[in-house]
Amino acid sequence: MTDNVWMRWPSREALSRVGVHKARRMFAWVTRAIVLTMLVATTLTNSELSGWILAAGVTGIAVCGLLARGLWRTTLEHRLLPSLALLALLLAVAAAGYGAGFRIPSLVLLCGCAVAAIERLPLAAALPATAVALSAYAVLDNDVWLTTAATTVGLALAGYVLRLDAEARASAQRLLAQERAARVAEAESAALAERARIAREIHDVLAHSLSAQLVHLEAARLLIERGADREIILERVVAARGMAREGLSETRQALSALRGEMSPLEDFLGELFTTADCAGVTVTGERQPLPAEASQAVRRVAQEALTNVRKHAPGARIHIRLDYGEHEVTLDVRDSGGKPGELSGSGAGYGLLGMRERAELLGGSLDAGPGEEGFVVTLKVPV
Repeated sequence: MTDNVWMRWPSREALSRVGVHKARRMFAWVTRAIVLTMLVATTLTNSELSGWILAAGVTGIAVCGLLARGLWRTTLEHRLLPSLALLALLLAVAAAGYGAGFRIPSLVLLCGCAVAAIERLPLAAALPATAVALSAYAVLDNDVWLTTAATTVGLALAGYVLRLDAEARASAQRLLAQERAARVAEAESAALAERARIAREIHDVLAHSLSAQLVHLEAARLLIERGADREIILERVVAARGMAREGLSETRQALSALRGEMSPLEDFLGELFTTADCAGVTVTGERQPLPAEASQAVRRVAQEALTNVRKHAPGARIHIRLDYGEHEVTLDVRDSGGKPGELSGSGAGYGLLGMRERAELLGGSLDAGPGEEGFVVTLKVPV
């Protein structure tokens, strides 16, 4: 539906005092007080009027103040008919006051009605109301016609300028409110993203640690069922305990990483594969610091790949290659293959799936599948 500019009210922000500077509000109140004082003084010092007429004049000024207050409220609430009725009453009071001898207060009231109408009403109603008020002013004013014409044109322009100024102020207030709302939404989104990131890191650490422990505990169970030696079973239990300790250590590392306190990625990979039969860690490309999430993704994929080798191809030799490209970093973990271990059927198989989801969240990819000899896991993350 097309917006009709002639029937559109000034916004509530424009009609209210929202966003008006305190000094400007004070100036407006002082101006009103001065005008009111001058009107009352002019009325009381008019020697041509009798006492009861003077009292009626002062009462009329008070009534006009109440009517003006009502007009301010009805226009703020966008109620057209009550606003026009109050404006008509003010014009009638002005005409009656002029007939009773209150010339200056009546002319000031006519000017005020003209400015208020064009400032606070829809243009379709404001222009006729302003025309009536200014026409009455031109008829009742006894100045030369050029002065009267300049005054009426100036009053019309003043009302329209006040209308534009109020709309500009209202637009600024709406933009400010939208900006504040956007900042609040951005802060909430950042907080939720950070919580999700922390939850993902802790989940990955615990999943890797618990999966590694499960490998050893499941092996211990199988050994017990087969009646293996106590020392062999104890070795598996001790290994599981070591994995638990490693899990706690990795949790601390993950929390440190979230605070930006990470060891170099090459050092981490070297330490990670010291316990495995690793053929070596090869680093190519120009080394560069990685974003925290990209670095964490490489670390978690390397840990998951090592766990899978221990589970599915125990004793296989592992080769790791880390390549720093211009726009992405690539981690390639491959093993030499071997006879499937006794624990190859354990686990739910969600480790690599979770790593793939992590990579996709960063705009990267993860491929895992059989290679020439064993199994190959390749992670690519943009940097």
